Amino acid sequence: MKTVLLSTILLLSQTLFAQPITEFNIEFSEDCLNTPVSFSLNGINYNTDNNSLVLYEIIDGKENPIPCQLETGHSARLWFLLNGETKKGTVREFLLKAEEKSVNTNTSITLKHDHKDLSLQKGENLILKYRHAVTFPPEGIDPLYKRSGYIHPLSSPGGKVLTRIQAPDHYHHYGIWGPWTKTHINDRSVDFWNLKEGQGTVKFAGFLSESEGAIYSGFKALQQHIDFGARGEDQIAMNEILDVRAWNIGEDVWMVDYTTSLNSPLKNGIMLDAYRYGGGIGFRATESWHKDNCTVLTSDGKTRVDADGSYARWCLVEGQSDVDEGRSGILFMSHPSNRMHPEPMRVWPLDANGGRGDMYFEFVPIRHDDWQLKPKQTYTLKYRMLIFDGELDAETAEKYWNSFASIPKTNLN
Repeated sequence: MKTVLLSTILLLSQTLFAQPITEFNIEFSEDCLNTPVSFSLNGINYNTDNNSLVLYEIIDGKENPIPCQLETGHSARLWFLLNGETKKGTVREFLLKAEEKSVNTNTSITLKHDHKDLSLQKGENLILKYRHAVTFPPEGIDPLYKRSGYIHPLSSPGGKVLTRIQAPDHYHHYGIWGPWTKTHINDRSVDFWNLKEGQGTVKFAGFLSESEGAIYSGFKALQQHIDFGARGEDQIAMNEILDVRAWNIGEDVWMVDYTTSLNSPLKNGIMLDAYRYGGGIGFRATESWHKDNCTVLTSDGKTRVDADGSYARWCLVEGQSDVDEGRSGILFMSHPSNRMHPEPMRVWPLDANGGRGDMYFEFVPIRHDDWQLKPKQTYTLKYRMLIFDGELDAETAEKYWNSFASIPKTNLN
């Protein structure tokens, strides 16, 4: 009798504290690899004061719990990862419940602060550091070259540092960053890239949020593009929100999203002039890469010989490395919502830097056409980086780009 009563109580408890919220399926239109997926919670009561959201994938009629992460805001979304390859035409079934328990909410990518940097780490392995303190140039170099608000170092899973700052040939180069070069505020030229010109700079202004979770960890930072040439005090020409998040897809590769949103508080906005450099996402590679040991391959099959000025969905930059695999690289991906996508690029020619052929890459949305940023309007550019050791072929690169660019179709059951 006691056993029956206990079983009844347990059954009632499960019914009370495991409330189905919705069922849905996801249909894939392209072959994808290690795909972050989000499900809109608009119109769904997802209040988590008393319960946690628990996601199940239904496989052969069985409910298999999978980790998920809630992103709140104006339009809340539930994020989860579909690891491995998902073939075109695949339909996967899911069930979302509100339960007292949670599933694997421990993060394996953590944020660590010190007086200079915010670091993203996978266990003890560094993914990247975001420099929020001001970095000054070496002694004897013009202090106008100082700045904050950039990523360095960016490391491969094997620990190879892939970025470089303040190279003697370009002291204004800072790892991974995105300042704008030729711009106009009314009838004045303002350069936020070539710092020695003394016309402008970019500085870190504060962290807006930080996130750690089972699916991704990251931060949002406010960066201000400062115009030195205005009458009176310096003025903010553009406010930039930089959203950086690292996805928890495993130990062998890092996957990092770099999303930049620009908004000008100026009365007449700002003109971003067409030029071969400016904005997007720029990458100054490690000094160990040069024309003899570093390669480029774009989604259109172009190489370092002919990639500069061309358009691409993605660009694969690889070079010799002292990791066990002997090679490391970054797959840079441009989102279809970006201006001028497929996006123009700047790739240094083989004879750059006096014939050494150092590596510089950038997606440049203003490479061929001006871009007028109107006042009080927000403009967003989305990029993803896949950082790896070894080699990556074009077929695999395309699958990763599909995972970034293709939104799987979600159907409520």
